[in-house]
Amino acid sequence: MILTSVLILAGAVIVDLVFGDPKNKFHPTAWIGTLIAKLVPLARGTNPSAEKLGGMMITVFAAGLVAFLLFSYQGMFKNHDIVSAIILVLTGALLLKTTIAIRGLERHGRQVMESLSHDNLEEARARLSMLVKRNTKDLDKNHIVSGVLETTSENIVDGVTGPVFYFALFGLPGAFVYRTVNTIDSMIGYKTELFKNVGWFGANCDKILNYLPSRITAYVMILAAILVGADWKNSLHTIRSDGKKTSSPNAGYPMAAMAGALGAKFEKIDHYTLGNGTAQMDEGHFESAIKLLKVTSILFCGTVAVPIIIVLYYLGWWLHA
Repeated sequence: MILTSVLILAGAVIVDLVFGDPKNKFHPTAWIGTLIAKLVPLARGTNPSAEKLGGMMITVFAAGLVAFLLFSYQGMFKNHDIVSAIILVLTGALLLKTTIAIRGLERHGRQVMESLSHDNLEEARARLSMLVKRNTKDLDKNHIVSGVLETTSENIVDGVTGPVFYFALFGLPGAFVYRTVNTIDSMIGYKTELFKNVGWFGANCDKILNYLPSRITAYVMILAAILVGADWKNSLHTIRSDGKKTSSPNAGYPMAAMAGALGAKFEKIDHYTLGNGTAQMDEGHFESAIKLLKVTSILFCGTVAVPIIIVLYYLGWWLHA
């Protein structure tokens, strides 16, 4: 039912904004990570082709298991009586919430900014190193703030709009399969000797799954910029000029949108520069970024996810709740 799916989505966002993430031992993403960690050694070997095949099997098995469990869960509520609907909404909202992390993105970024506010560069660098895939040990204050804003804007997709997009298309199984692939990419998708073969398939699946959400998110952020009084025209310009500058085919779009909206310049040394604004960024830029994060997330649900749910429902899309 349309109302059931919309209420699950709304409930998940509200729970996340109010309560944030549960502890790891209660978090399904942590369980998925544990499963992947146990499977990776089985895929390691001396033959690159065998390692790629092993990585493919990890991705298919983990995603298939998650999909099976979520389809089984949804199958328990096929009788659309009022009691089943209420239980489905409550449990579904809690489950979907575990795939999104609006408050989590704010919390992690704020920890780095708090270290900077106390002029503790070493602590800020250490905290940032947990969020980004770069060497942070020699970064100055401006590059630390840039790193925070970059990871915040990039992870709007991984942590919010990506799972919401696939929930809209495929219900809870879609959101959780997306989160599983995303977790695989974050754990073993690095282009290193250790993971370049095992993580190859998962990393490429992640790129494919993020292709549409990353671009849609960037343009939804322009609408958010209009609502919060940020520079939406510069956001649009920066998407067009700098969205393709990152090595990732997807990450550059939301980052460019954020940089343009804030009138800032994001820089990953020796890799890319996004935006034509100031490189002297501070707490004010972070607070504006968090406001954009929250408004973009809510707008994406209302202007992208809900319309998809409605259209697919009337087309008889059976996978939806």
